[in-house]
Amino acid sequence: METFSDLSQLLARFRSLGATRVVFKALSQNDNSKQQIYLGGDFEALNLFRFGKVEACASMKEPNFKAKIDLHWVTPSEAAPAPNAQLILYPQYPEVRLSGFLRGCGLAPSTLMRPVPRQMRTGTDGRVMFFGVTTDGRTLVTLAQAQSPLAFEAMLSQAPESLFTELLLPGTVAGNSRHALLEALRDIQARGFVPSMRLDRDGKLVSYMARNGGGYTLEALLGIRPNSLAEPDFMGWEVKGYGGSKLTLMTPEPDGGYYGEQGVSRFLRRYGREIREKDQLYFTGLHRNGEVNATTLLTLTLAGYDHKKRLISDVNGSINLLGPCGETAVSWSYSSLLEHWNRKHAAAAYVPYTTEQATPPNYRYNNPILLGEGTDFSRYLAAVAEGKVIFDPGSKLEHISSKNPKPKARSQFRISRKHLDCLYERTESITL
Repeated sequence: METFSDLSQLLARFRSLGATRVVFKALSQNDNSKQQIYLGGDFEALNLFRFGKVEACASMKEPNFKAKIDLHWVTPSEAAPAPNAQLILYPQYPEVRLSGFLRGCGLAPSTLMRPVPRQMRTGTDGRVMFFGVTTDGRTLVTLAQAQSPLAFEAMLSQAPESLFTELLLPGTVAGNSRHALLEALRDIQARGFVPSMRLDRDGKLVSYMARNGGGYTLEALLGIRPNSLAEPDFMGWEVKGYGGSKLTLMTPEPDGGYYGEQGVSRFLRRYGREIREKDQLYFTGLHRNGEVNATTLLTLTLAGYDHKKRLISDVNGSINLLGPCGETAVSWSYSSLLEHWNRKHAAAAYVPYTTEQATPPNYRYNNPILLGEGTDFSRYLAAVAEGKVIFDPGSKLEHISSKNPKPKARSQFRISRKHLDCLYERTESITL
């Protein structure tokens, strides 16, 4: 297999193939084609790699979650996909491993990834695996064999006590996405009050009249079009505006229960609260783990989660809203939530704003900016179990007596600002 002579050649090659971030991992004997590549003792590795739909595999000897990854082996002159590559998430440990990275790819260094007889040594064995992440969702990979100049050069820059070490691509500066975000927010603050707006599908600014325009306006000023994609908003950062003490984390639509099976309109017909003078049905109210909501009579629960061990005990588990007779009114599978949370919240910025009543409303964005970095799904589930993350919906069905009622779905999970640090490894309050 053709190999890279040094880091500069490797980084230039990865950059030419579209990589925006490059990291490496020093391999151990257990990192091989049989035992897979160990990517971490929690789910935080999912913040680094782009992956496909998460599937729950309960029938396996060790129940797990699996997700396809678009992996490509790279040499100085060639690149070829590994069509069977996937991430495997073992919730019982928890840990993430890379599997299927050799099969079906003739360019893959199979001989260097063979299992070896177990020896009485621990730690790294000299091999180094490099990963490059591209904006279009590919993961580039190459391997330096033990005692090679490339492996030796990489190990000189290895971050202490860290599984992955990041390498700067040519022409980039450390922390440039963070710097760009803060500079953009500084410019927005300097504008003072601005009228409520959003970007339409064509990227044009349009006025937004509804009262919930603080987030849309901030996104518009940052050039972000409203979307429901589980991807970060701005250069790898999820950006959220907030006008009170509670922060909206995500708004995933249920994939199970009566809501998931019948849709929002039928759900509102059964569980909504009627406002006759407005000809509307509403579904609102704070739902906290283990507590019956006095208005909806539904109880939020976590099925298949061991809070004491902070582990998922059933890969088919879910967050549920249960009715008075124990029926499942609403359900979010862990596989769908895990996919959404780890893709979108690896790095997040929460921006406070003040509202000035007008038509349309005006918004001014303030200090401090709250930044959160380093998260995984186990932190999120623990916060739900402890009642820190709550379900605070705002769904409604308008014109219910007409032939064409209009549903508006708003399934939002929120957290108080004072609890935000429980979701992230690092939080910071910044005054611009």
